[in-house]
Parts: sequence; structure tokens; C-alpha cells
Amino acid sequence: MITSPPKRSISALVVSMIALAYSLTAVADDVGTFATGGYAAGLRTKEMMHIIDTDGDGMVSRAEWDAYQLKVFNALDTHKRGKLNVAIFASRTELRLGSSLATGGYAAGLRSEELAHKIDADGDGWISREEWMTYQGKIFDMMNTSVTHKDQLGPEEMFASGGANRS
Repeated sequence: MITSPPKRSISALVVSMIALAYSLTAVADDVGTFATGGYAAGLRTKEMMHIIDTDGDGMVSRAEWDAYQLKVFNALDTHKRGKLNVAIFASRTELRLGSSLATGGYAAGLRSEELAHKIDADGDGWISREEWMTYQGKIFDMMNTSVTHKDQLGPEEMFASGGANRS
């Protein structure tokens, strides 16, 4: 006689499969967000590392990263509203960032409507300072793969293509 499996084990399997699918989707979305619009290529250069590394120690600390990202946001927020309009973000990014604040490659990487919409987490058409800093914090966290110097990005993290530095 063939018996059907208990309902509890089928339910547990379904829940496990849904959780796995959700986690894989979240990882894929993070990777897609990071690479959008050439952002990664523009960020992962020696020139950008030198701009962000204000104390010149060859490492980018979380404090340096956050201070840099705040400077970028403030440079883009020409109207001093504390928010950036998604519709015009992509068209004016390069014009608002000078060469001392960002390389042309980094500014060009930011100039993406798709990226602007991803940073605009609540979808209201505006990138708030909080949304900007949260997004940039996620980028730092994704790059922060070293177990030897946590909360700092060295050349191996700045120039790597992902989690290759995890031990």
C-alpha cells in the first residue's frame, strides 16, 4: 500500500524552498545592484581609492567611506533639499562632481536611471540622504570581504570582483 507523506513534512519542505528562493533572489539583486551602470568599474580604481582614503594609509575605513559618500551626496544636492530627484539624477551627475571629488569613470557609473531607481528604496521618485547612505553602506559591506582587516577596504577589496577575499 502506498501512503502519502505526512502533511507536516511537505509543509516544511515548501517553507524551506521558499526561503531558499528568497535568499538566492536577494543575493542576485545585490550583485545586480552593485554592477548597475558601470558603478563597480568606476569605483574600483586606484584613483578613486586615493580620493576616498583621506588619511593616505592605503586603506579605506568605514568612516572615510561614509564621509566621502556624504560629500558626494551634498555635491549632487545642489538645491540643498536633502534629497535628489530620480528623474534628473542620471542626467546631471557628472556635471555636479568635480575631478577632485570623483573620477570621470565613477561619475559616469553613477549616471544611470536604473541605479537611481534602485537607490530610491521607497520608490517615491526621490533619493533621500538616508537612502543614499544606506545604499552606499551596502556597497561597502559587499566589498568588505577581508577577515584580517574588518571595516576597512584595502587594495584587494577595492579592486576585487566580489567575495574572492573571504577566508
